[in-house]
Amino acid sequence: MKKLALISVSDKTNIIEFAKSLTELNYKILATGNTAKLLAQSKIEVTEISDFTGFPEIFDGRVKTLHPKIFGGILFRRDNEEDNQQAEKNIIQPIDIVCVNLYPFVKVASNPAASIEDIIENIDIGGPSLIRASAKNYKFVSVLTDPSQYDSFIDELKSGGISLETRTKLSVQAFSHTAFYDTYISNFLEKKFSITSSHFRINLPKEKTLRYGENPHQQAALYGNFGEYFEVLHGKEISYNNILDLIAGVELAEDLGNKSCVIIKHQNPAGAAIGEDAFDSYTKALKCDPVSAFGGIVIFTSVVDANLASKLNEIFLEIICAPGYTEDALQILVKKKDRRLLKQLKPVSEEKLSFRNIPGGVILQDADRQTLSKDALKVITEKQPNEKEMEDLIFAWIVAKHTKSNAIVFVKNKTTLGVGAGQMSRVDSAKIAYMKAKEHGLDLKGSVAASDAFFPFPDSLIEIINCGATSVIQPGGSVRDNLVIDAANQNNISMVFTGIRHFKH
Repeated sequence: MKKLALISVSDKTNIIEFAKSLTELNYKILATGNTAKLLAQSKIEVTEISDFTGFPEIFDGRVKTLHPKIFGGILFRRDNEEDNQQAEKNIIQPIDIVCVNLYPFVKVASNPAASIEDIIENIDIGGPSLIRASAKNYKFVSVLTDPSQYDSFIDELKSGGISLETRTKLSVQAFSHTAFYDTYISNFLEKKFSITSSHFRINLPKEKTLRYGENPHQQAALYGNFGEYFEVLHGKEISYNNILDLIAGVELAEDLGNKSCVIIKHQNPAGAAIGEDAFDSYTKALKCDPVSAFGGIVIFTSVVDANLASKLNEIFLEIICAPGYTEDALQILVKKKDRRLLKQLKPVSEEKLSFRNIPGGVILQDADRQTLSKDALKVITEKQPNEKEMEDLIFAWIVAKHTKSNAIVFVKNKTTLGVGAGQMSRVDSAKIAYMKAKEHGLDLKGSVAASDAFFPFPDSLIEIINCGATSVIQPGGSVRDNLVIDAANQNNISMVFTGIRHFKH
């Protein structure tokens, strides 16, 4: 008697070749309706499931494989005497190979035009059941869930049979396949029907293995759909640290808006500006800290042309990212073999959640997408900021939002002049920002300054005033706000409160 192989696939890639190889190896093919028709049209001998079970497909194909002859053939333990007796009594033949992939729920649910009825109909029932049954009985059954598995499987089968090691591997991959499918369905339906889940599920396929993590001794991999956001046009493989810096820069650039340029080093802005065009923005941003810009990442929100490309080639940059490049710009930029050129395909700010791993789980929060308008600002000093200062204050506030706390940022003409980041003391952040500006010949007189959190004492404000700032933006909310306001008034500067804090740890 021929051995049995069951095939029921939505993705029919290479299935004809796979089925033909099985028949040549003396397997009888069982298949569901559409798969059976395709195989029959290709002159492959096939038995429809309904003919095998003696029970028709019903409810428009909702019930096809859910039958004891199918699941009994998959699940009975070949080395169990009682199971063998029951199989013989109920005329159940062993099914040794199960090749199944599932209804395209992910594809259909991702289509904005799909109706909820179409989406629900693409929730597979029999397929996951077949896969899980086969995977559970991996000692005796081989389960295939992806066309990429076919060739190596057939090669091993031809060489004398499928090893337990291979069946075990296929089983684990099968459970992973159904887990991804079920998680996607759960996440989609909870979002669709606004149902709060009691579980946080991460459901991301592996995109690629990275060379290493933050350091060469750390292994790393990229999961998800990163390729939908960025296209690598040229250069070395993108690294773990590159990705972190890239996202930090793109989020800031998107907040700043059109004609902005951001230079990032270690997830902090080494420079940012909004100019007349991309060239002007880059030139201004670079002045903030040209030393740190070396080996950094540059983000643009407008197209890079040849003139800007020549300027960018003057120093070493790890990554250049923009929404587009002119042809002549690309010809200039690809001369640097190791540098990565990326094209941003869509905004990253559509992501609504932010999470980090901790021992035993994750901590989850809404992504910090809070924006600021002039109407939301509260001037709390005797002196009022003028219109130009107000524009710079909002610019500085955005940059501070994307700078590691404690953050102090000095700005003039929508250009960063000094950035102090990640210090335990806000006073030290102000001193560092001043030191960096002085080092690069930038004058902070007449600048504005932003602090990502309130001043608990007047000392930080006094330090900022001594650096040359004439206006300050901060959240407010300290129990000593009155002392800070008094210090501002005594020094004849303007200060505004946002009511919003932007810690970035």
